[in-house]
Amino acid sequence: MTATTVPEQRAADVPPAGRARRGRWVAPVAGGTALIAAHGALYGNWLVDDAAITFAYARTITDGAGAVLQPGAEPAEAYSNPAWLALLALGRVVGLFDRGSIFGVPDYVLFPKALAVLCCAGVLLACHTAARRVFRRPGLVTVAFGAVLAAVPSFVIWVFSGLENPLYALVTCWPAVVLSGAVLDDRLLSGRVAVLVGALVAVAALTRPDGLVYAGAYPLLVLLTARRAGLAAAARSVALSTAAFLVPFGAYVLWRRVEFGRWLALPASAKSQDPPDLAQFTRVGELVQYAGALAVLVVAACAGMALARGSRLGSALVALLVPLGLSSVAFAVLAHDWMGELRFATPVWVLGALVAVFAVARVLGRGTARRRAVLSVLLAVALLPSAARFTAAAREFRAAPTVPMCLVVEMYGRGFNGLADVLGVERGSLLLPDVGGAALTSRLALVDLAGLAEPRLADLWGARDVAGLRDYVFDRVKPTFIHSHEGWSQTTGIADDPRMAADYYVLSAGRTAQDWVRRDAVADGARLAELRDYVRTELAAATRAGLDAPRSRCGPTLRPGQRLGR
Repeated sequence: MTATTVPEQRAADVPPAGRARRGRWVAPVAGGTALIAAHGALYGNWLVDDAAITFAYARTITDGAGAVLQPGAEPAEAYSNPAWLALLALGRVVGLFDRGSIFGVPDYVLFPKALAVLCCAGVLLACHTAARRVFRRPGLVTVAFGAVLAAVPSFVIWVFSGLENPLYALVTCWPAVVLSGAVLDDRLLSGRVAVLVGALVAVAALTRPDGLVYAGAYPLLVLLTARRAGLAAAARSVALSTAAFLVPFGAYVLWRRVEFGRWLALPASAKSQDPPDLAQFTRVGELVQYAGALAVLVVAACAGMALARGSRLGSALVALLVPLGLSSVAFAVLAHDWMGELRFATPVWVLGALVAVFAVARVLGRGTARRRAVLSVLLAVALLPSAARFTAAAREFRAAPTVPMCLVVEMYGRGFNGLADVLGVERGSLLLPDVGGAALTSRLALVDLAGLAEPRLADLWGARDVAGLRDYVFDRVKPTFIHSHEGWSQTTGIADDPRMAADYYVLSAGRTAQDWVRRDAVADGARLAELRDYVRTELAAATRAGLDAPRSRCGPTLRPGQRLGR
């Protein structure tokens, strides 16, 4: 259907002529992306430590050591984002990641953040692709979409964290846009659409485990529009889309089973997600509270008006609301995330912003001058609490970001390498709950107390067998060094276990950090005093420096065996 055949010839609903569309996406996409990148720059070189687990696997896989956290370790799938891992590994193969510095910036910082910018540009391009079908000025809509995303700290923080969030945003946004275009063109049941959506959802499921939920988007939308198509044709298209999803995703699951002997990645086993109950669905309220109840109410009213009029945009909104609803369900059923700032809500912000900008633009474009003025005032009033909330959240996170990778690199990687040197231990082992940055720099064999990289501990965590976990640590692993935080010590009871006092010397016993060394690894009292002095001086100084500058770099390269100050 062309613009000239649309019954409603209003500016908000009529797409521009085809020749005017072409080549006009670059500026709005670049402008919106620049807004997001400018906000991301506030967090400097900060990367969350969990991201470094995937960094470590990108290194070991490309070096030929296999899918292991450290060379020589047993194969274990400590990551749950194979699609993001593939991008990092490709970057390392071509020399752009984990090789040194680029323009004076460590590539382990620059490359994942550059990928994030590219993914954000892809998200903005998806918005423009959808907007140009229903708006005369899709560029303005695209820039507005970018401005909304740039304003949401939760989105920007996790997109630039080094984790898989930017890719996840990209591969959850594009299926929604493809579906909206298919609905507008009345080609939802075409084989091309079915295969494309299924393939994109497969990438989403290989980017984050909860990406599986989007496999329901195509069947649900077909069900909603089944009255206009034959049942047999609908069933064939759903089967085709399902096959396009299952072939790549199923192939990876089978490879996992062969390679690791498991159907699930270790993080999934360790976290042992319980079946959701009805109370969990109230967690959608966290999203509303974060975005601002007044803002959500105004957007919902605009969306309702767009849907009620039955315009082209209303049809497109239906296709966008289905994956948005699925993303909200996925957020609600996932266990609470300790990292803060709603890390699992990235697709909600992308799809929610898309619906919000489209709905508001539709109402503004179709209303009288008076209606536009009233809506503009309502929006300004509704957005004030949201702006205040976002500003405070960004400021607080910038001052104290979640577990900086470089802090872990210094404290547990280079810092414990120094302890091993004092002890005269060439290899040895270290039990700790933060293994990302340590895996990139430690020469000690790491044992992940959280179970993300240790199969036996993952199974014990999954079974909630804390006593068995302590038995495994003290009777089987017997690590040379142990580090724990206050929360981990309380959860595991490891600090109060009698075997700790019997088998280990205390190196430090602060309120938030505790360190021990095995008694049989210490030759005499002089060596123990030297170890404690190292912890009290060099390791404490590195910790203070990392806490004082959580967004700083930790050197041009990260390699096993490095020591503090080297």
